[in-house]
Amino acid sequence: MTRSRNSKSLVNLSNKSRRTMTNTRDLRKLILLFQVLALITVLFLHDEVPYKHRIIFAGFLIIGVYAANYFAPRITKGDNYILLIALMLFSIGSIMIYRLEPSLAIRQVIWLGVGIIAYFATYMILKYIKGWEKRGLLYFFLILALFIITLLFGSVRGGAQNWIVIGGESGFMIQPVEFIKIILVFLVAYNYSHYEKMKEISIAGHKVGNYLLMAAVYLFIGMLFLQAELGTALIFYALLFLTQFIYEENKKQILINLGLAIVGSVIAYMLFDHIKIRVHTWLDPWKDIDNTGYQITQSLFAIGSGGFFGSGIGMGKPELIPRAYTDFIFSAICEEMGIFAGIGVIMLFLLLVYRGFKIALSQENKFYSIVALGISINFAIQAFIIFGGVLKLIPLTGITVPFVTYGGSSILASFIALGILQYTSGQIPKMEVDENAKNE
Repeated sequence: MTRSRNSKSLVNLSNKSRRTMTNTRDLRKLILLFQVLALITVLFLHDEVPYKHRIIFAGFLIIGVYAANYFAPRITKGDNYILLIALMLFSIGSIMIYRLEPSLAIRQVIWLGVGIIAYFATYMILKYIKGWEKRGLLYFFLILALFIITLLFGSVRGGAQNWIVIGGESGFMIQPVEFIKIILVFLVAYNYSHYEKMKEISIAGHKVGNYLLMAAVYLFIGMLFLQAELGTALIFYALLFLTQFIYEENKKQILINLGLAIVGSVIAYMLFDHIKIRVHTWLDPWKDIDNTGYQITQSLFAIGSGGFFGSGIGMGKPELIPRAYTDFIFSAICEEMGIFAGIGVIMLFLLLVYRGFKIALSQENKFYSIVALGISINFAIQAFIIFGGVLKLIPLTGITVPFVTYGGSSILASFIALGILQYTSGQIPKMEVDENAKNE
């Protein structure tokens, strides 16, 4: 009787797996259809681009995305949809980048290949190398080392000292802070998965374990202040605050954290002129529309002129927005693909974050549960900050939209984070067997 129940449960599980494979195959086809229809339009917009480059862009995009989605369910375990969502976001972003700057779009699809390799490599590293929940000191000193290297050797770009140039002028640039965000998630997960042990740490006879994580995060935020990288400081703070709200037993820490955030915001406003300009521009961009308010007002004009269905790819003027392929790519998408497309991008992020939260709630291993939560929070906060900025809901900050915005470091770090989330989802016990057995 037991053998019969188990066999029926395995059959049900197998049927569910087949349905999932069918669903992912249908979604792969929908992404491919979107790519083909968009590429038919966008590839003929720039006559100056050689046909070889157009073929490279289209081929890398279609083959890279389809191959990654095809092999992911066959190589990895767990959630089969998070990579599909991420690659749909990437497809939308890269097509709009080609519309704006074809040379950058070709680099972007090359970074896609690097990112996909990093996604699978991250999954395999976590699968075959164990003990990540025991390396708290390693995470702390690795973050510290990356900050020190950036402060000593970093280059200033866009007002922030957050770039490391590798290989001279002909080489490439990398942003260590993109990878620090991931390591910080592991540090936070280590702290709260070893909460009872951390609580007992004493200095000079006083228990300070509860405050070590907060002290470490504010040390890192201080280093971000030295780099003038305040957008990332906001992400660090949000990660700390939200994980404290969920896991911290000492609720006084949350109040202290709020107080420090208020004080830090005032200090940042007083110390950095570009913060003052951003706040004043946020409050009244029309006052200096030709200078400080130009970027945000052009963003609002672009979103408004696109209407619900957009002006059509190549029919709008998103190039009037300075550096639209980075901070304001969402505005460009809304102008030429329509507000419905913009809502679609937001919905894709909501789905990605929802599935990340679902993975965190289903995960029995507390360390990996917090890791999944932290990565999902990072995705959510980054998306909220940039979407809120271009819509004038909050002051602008110079951070990237994961998977959408142009940037090699951002793409690579985002796919590494996604690989971690994929591994975490694959470690959820198959509870369906027990449930089906009970129902028989």
